Amino acid sequence: MKNLKTKISTIEAQCLSELKKARSLESLESVRVSYLGRNGALTDLMSTLKTLSLDDKRTFGPALNQLKQRLTLAYESRKSELEKKSNTSDALFDVTAYKPHQMQGSLHLYTQIIEQLSSIFISMGYTIADGPEMETEYYNFTTLNIPEDHPARDSHDTFWLSQPDRLLRTHTSSVQAHGMEKTPPPLALFAPGRCYRNEATDATHDFMFTQGEGVFIDKNVSMAQLLATAQTFLQQFFGTEKLKIRVRPGYFPFVEPGVEIDGSCPFCDKGCSVCKYTTWIELLGAGLIHPNVLRVNGIDPDQYNGFAFGFGIERLAMIKYGITDIRLFHSANIPFLKQFA
Repeated sequence: MKNLKTKISTIEAQCLSELKKARSLESLESVRVSYLGRNGALTDLMSTLKTLSLDDKRTFGPALNQLKQRLTLAYESRKSELEKKSNTSDALFDVTAYKPHQMQGSLHLYTQIIEQLSSIFISMGYTIADGPEMETEYYNFTTLNIPEDHPARDSHDTFWLSQPDRLLRTHTSSVQAHGMEKTPPPLALFAPGRCYRNEATDATHDFMFTQGEGVFIDKNVSMAQLLATAQTFLQQFFGTEKLKIRVRPGYFPFVEPGVEIDGSCPFCDKGCSVCKYTTWIELLGAGLIHPNVLRVNGIDPDQYNGFAFGFGIERLAMIKYGITDIRLFHSANIPFLKQFA
């Protein structure tokens, strides 16, 4: 019987020691199985009771049951401690650890510029709009007052698809047509997105590019409001309130009158390589929305009018960051992309 008492003390001491050493729920479970499981040490010890006399059973039966209760309580207590630690960040990883030569990701320059532009226009009360990149001839051309014989409809400018009357949109101006159909005036939309044109690729042109389109429609909208909007947005984007604008006549089928808006060079006062030493940079095409565009989209031009403007997002980014080749934007040139991390 002395031997059995020794075994009880030894098993209890060993189990408590191993429970204390367990540093994870997995290792703790292994300890439980070893001592309290179906084939564990305590179960083996209890199986020896059948060989004892009745008096010894009365002595060691309760002792073994009490031992099982103590070990079970110790196991549950240790399990609770480990579960609490596993729910804290310190238990999951060491925040002070450093692993050299790790690759780091960042937002692409496209994403950064579009987010900045969207933030500017949201602050001015505009809603960010989106539309399909695969368009119909109706939305890409007809709703924008582009005649059937206009050169822009020819195959050398447009990617026509094999599906009838389907093409890759050549501008985000088609989004304004969708917006006018869905939302009665007044409305203010800014639509950034990808566009496609069937043209040769070089340092300043690409078959895929991104464009930003703004449209504002209400009663008694004036050219002065368009110019104030353009100047405010450009000052915010280039980060200088000194930026001024000038206006030149321009032709776009969907506006009348149409204008080209230049901005004063944000990098110099007397001329530099960015502005080609003229102190001015061509930035936007804009104008008051043509009555035909309003009419075809279900808006009465006698009640409402508005303005629209568009620009190449890459062009603004190239000017702002001194990028010389538009093809870098969707290249795998890691050193170039890392500049904007």
